[in-house]
Amino acid sequence: CGISILGTSPASIALAEDRDQFQKLVKKLNLKQPPNAIATSNEEAESIVKAIGFPIVIRPSYVLGGRAMEIISSKQQLARYMRHAIDISKKSPLLLDGYLSNATEVDVDALCDGTNVYIAGVMEHIEEAGVHSGDSACSLPPHSLPDKIIIEIKEQTKLLALALKVIGLMNVQFAVKSGIIYIIEVNPRASRTVPFVAKATGIPLAAIAARVMAGEPLKSFNLTERKLNHTAVKEAVLPFDRFPGVDTILSPEMRSTGEVMGLDKSFEEAFLKAQLAAGVRLPKTGKVFISIKNSDKNAKIIEAGRILINLGFKIFSTAGTSDFFNKNDLKNIKVNKFFEGRPNIADLLKDGQINLVFNTTEGEQSIEDSKEIRSISLKRKIPYFTTAAGCNAAARAIEVNKNKKTKVYKIQNLINHQDVKAYSTG
Repeated sequence: CGISILGTSPASIALAEDRDQFQKLVKKLNLKQPPNAIATSNEEAESIVKAIGFPIVIRPSYVLGGRAMEIISSKQQLARYMRHAIDISKKSPLLLDGYLSNATEVDVDALCDGTNVYIAGVMEHIEEAGVHSGDSACSLPPHSLPDKIIIEIKEQTKLLALALKVIGLMNVQFAVKSGIIYIIEVNPRASRTVPFVAKATGIPLAAIAARVMAGEPLKSFNLTERKLNHTAVKEAVLPFDRFPGVDTILSPEMRSTGEVMGLDKSFEEAFLKAQLAAGVRLPKTGKVFISIKNSDKNAKIIEAGRILINLGFKIFSTAGTSDFFNKNDLKNIKVNKFFEGRPNIADLLKDGQINLVFNTTEGEQSIEDSKEIRSISLKRKIPYFTTAAGCNAAARAIEVNKNKKTKVYKIQNLINHQDVKAYSTG
């Protein structure tokens, strides 16, 4: 059409979007992806799942916000999804990826001018991989990843930016599991995290990116890597209270309608402020209901339980979780599930006897069985967390809130915000 495109070329954008071509690029760079494939028919999808194995993440191609994306763990779930999926063909194929259970997701925003790359921010998600990045809280800088992994993530981001010939902003989503870094996806454009990173670091990324896209080299902005003396936590604002009957469990499909940011010297204090900003009031004491799926019965939940007990909380838990806590010397009171007779957890919630809910679950039946817990918690404004990492972060934030006076900082005192002109020598 004779229209000039500023910034990253359409060819580079197409390369990042084309599964086959991008997979070849990843292999050429000696990087890793979860096993993945494209299906253009029901039969092809079933064959791919046999090769990859459960669990998988499945979604239609070319969708935004994780629309119609699901984690599939069984043949029955797959059959149900295929019955309700949109038309599958070469023009609208399904994308299938191996799901990395209990992996840590990482977002990276970067600037590139085709020759040089500047890593603007590495963000560690608080919820595990599998929760849509728009619904997950995240921490800048990372709060638990080792330096070796962060350095390698930065190097991989630079390799991808230069190989894709990005001009302007780029976002990469990684998953880290057992010390191995996997690429989830690359977006050669600005992402929703850019305003958060810009605010947290004081660097006007959008303004710089616009000038880079117009032809100005990155070196003219004198950008240097900043070691932050504070932590910024982004938290999603979820509109569940405006949609009665909608399940509040987090998934690959994005539900949030906004986000807030908490800033402080430590991760725990920043997380606490982010919760307050999102309208979540964490209790300082009381009774907590904890029911955890088997794959989450790990050190994070043990740490969360110990913290709450030391703060004076009483723990109520269902049979499986109660047994797990007993084996780890965590005092708790066993409570019935809905179908196990009364009084059960629904009765305790409705009677106002529970102040906090930690409930992680998986599988269609378990999700359906625990839906009432989340529904009552929402109606009664009881804080609830549906991932193990979120439960752990909440417990640590409650500990800080009870034992330490929260300080209010001027954002200017924590971050040296500067106008884009300060980064130009011209």
